[in-house]
Amino acid sequence: MLFVCTGNICRSPTAEAVFRHQVKEAGLDAYFHIDSAGTHGYHIGDPPDQRAIATALARGVDMRDLRAR
Repeated sequence: MLFVCTGNICRSPTAEAVFRHQVKEAGLDAYFHIDSAGTHGYHIGDPPDQRAIATALARGVDMRDLRAR
């Protein structure tokens, strides 16, 4: 499963992290390869936006290890 947005620092990494979290909780992580990417390269290597990280963490989803590509 690949989630895509423009810069890969807010929408797509959030979708990746939430989906990964749900799949893991369901015990189905062995059946999926989950990733995200951007259509533009101006954020390559950057972590997700701090607001996206905070919102995800508030809901029990950790996305701090993701990096834009």
